[in-house]
Amino acid sequence: MKTSGNTIFITGGTSGIGRGIAEAFHKQGNQVIISGRRKALLDEVTKANPGMQSVELDIQDPQQIKAVAAQLVTDFPKLNVLFNNAGIMPFDDAAGEIDDATAVATINTNLLGPVRMTSALLPHLKQQEGATVIHNSSVLAFVPLASTAVYSATKAAIHSYALSQRFMLAGSGVQVVEIAPPWVDTDLVYKSGDSRAMPLPDFVAATMAGLAAGKDEVYVEAIQALRDNPGSGEHGFVTAFNQSLKDNPIPVGH
Repeated sequence: MKTSGNTIFITGGTSGIGRGIAEAFHKQGNQVIISGRRKALLDEVTKANPGMQSVELDIQDPQQIKAVAAQLVTDFPKLNVLFNNAGIMPFDDAAGEIDDATAVATINTNLLGPVRMTSALLPHLKQQEGATVIHNSSVLAFVPLASTAVYSATKAAIHSYALSQRFMLAGSGVQVVEIAPPWVDTDLVYKSGDSRAMPLPDFVAATMAGLAAGKDEVYVEAIQALRDNPGSGEHGFVTAFNQSLKDNPIPVGH
């Protein structure tokens, strides 16, 4: 995709990867609109990036999605890029009782949110030059983290959805891109400075380069083995991956 001269809507743009990519696009001469649930955070980001715009949105609410999509098309008629970034990553216990409200919120945010947001904006995007839909999945779309079983499942579902959507939109002028981040040092889990986590600036730089190269799937070289996981040896690979993290746990709190 072209990385300048776009009008880009980014969900979950107030922190972490969303904010990092939003600011990178902003610096490259794009009109960027971010969304989030908390106005104070939206105001903080837009104040730090003059010219960036924002809109309040709870991505779990289908009626809000429809209303915001209509507002965006009216206020930003040149909108041609949607970055479905908003996500939550609660830890859970697939070997025990899962809190239903948390599971539903995770599915609504990570899976149905992007599906609904894309559906609401696609009629408009199909009329734009350089139209692109970017889905933020995860390395966990390919190798699930057992302690975030529902989150991992939603990311695997987004990967599958992106594959189907890319096929269905072939020839429409709308490119479908999937970003599959590794463990990035953000507050999605706990910003810890852990040496296994990729620094956010490094991830943003690598991702922007991948987008500029026109790739349909953007991920860093370090996760190549995990990206290649699906296959007949998957069970053993997933077991070894999760055992390594069980032996050296991810920090989950302050």
